[in-house]
Amino acid sequence: MKSRFESLKTTLARLHRSEQGAEGLEKLLIVAAVVLPLLGLLVVFRDRISDWMRDTWSDVKSDAGDYQTPNLP
Repeated sequence: MKSRFESLKTTLARLHRSEQGAEGLEKLLIVAAVVLPLLGLLVVFRDRISDWMRDTWSDVKSDAGDYQTPNLP
């Protein structure tokens, strides 16, 4: 039992001293700092965004029906 505890303690101490994991964690925190506010905005304004996209898509579809091919020489 004691050898397992010592092995775990040694492994955790080695991970604690390692700088490699800290760099990855910093990158993850930076990405989360950007993504989470954007996700929050999408959740809060999802109805407005949905309406805007629906209106824009209907405008695109109606304008596409009026498209005439150009006369190329």
